[in-house]
Amino acid sequence: MTLPTNPLVVIPSRLASTRLPDKPLADIHGAPMIVHVWRRAVAAGIGPVVVACGDAAIADAVRGAGGEAVMTRADHPSGSDRAFEAVQALDPGGAFDAVINLQGDLPAIDPAVVRAVFALLADPAVDIATLAAEIRDAAERDDPNAVKVAASLAPGAASGRALYFSRAAIPSGDGPLYHHIGIYAFRRAALARFVALPEGVLEARERLEQLRALEAGMRIDVALVDTVPDGVDTPADLARARARLDPLNRPA
Repeated sequence: MTLPTNPLVVIPSRLASTRLPDKPLADIHGAPMIVHVWRRAVAAGIGPVVVACGDAAIADAVRGAGGEAVMTRADHPSGSDRAFEAVQALDPGGAFDAVINLQGDLPAIDPAVVRAVFALLADPAVDIATLAAEIRDAAERDDPNAVKVAASLAPGAASGRALYFSRAAIPSGDGPLYHHIGIYAFRRAALARFVALPEGVLEARERLEQLRALEAGMRIDVALVDTVPDGVDTPADLARARARLDPLNRPA
């Protein structure tokens, strides 16, 4: 089994945020948050990194730091749609054979986590790869904002096939529960197929777009990582990110 040979990392980003206005541009030790995420993605060493922007201010910030940005429509319903538009604009001929869709609100993400999701595409049967971490905080079990994944994970296994995603605590019975981490690696053809699919019945019910892929028979595999990366959605999250990162953009 071999990995795709020419992957691209895409970071979808837009300014619209009700809980933290202009979130991608929030300052963290002198650099916008989106620039911190871009730097972490570059450090993963997988391939070129581009920020797919819904707003010119984000593109300006990324380019000002030496990164590459592509303007996209502002009204995309999901990051996957925004990433696909950027890939098509950059590479209409299809040279990039895999796309890593990395959230733009993870300024302290470990580059090894980005490499872990890409590594699952070494299996040619996998259409989409994603990540999970074992739930250790009991409060997450019944928190609908903590999405769970039921996966075929044998004891001690580092990865397995995703069978379902839910905001409910799944599966029932004894054993660990896993918190889904919304970072994805797509085969290029799988991303094209995914964004062309209509909304799924279960997707609409759970409000989880990954269920669209499962309903369509696409295979999603999950790799386990140690912890859930800290996302930034609120002012309190931003304060935590600032405390965690020192001015040289290293984990504190």
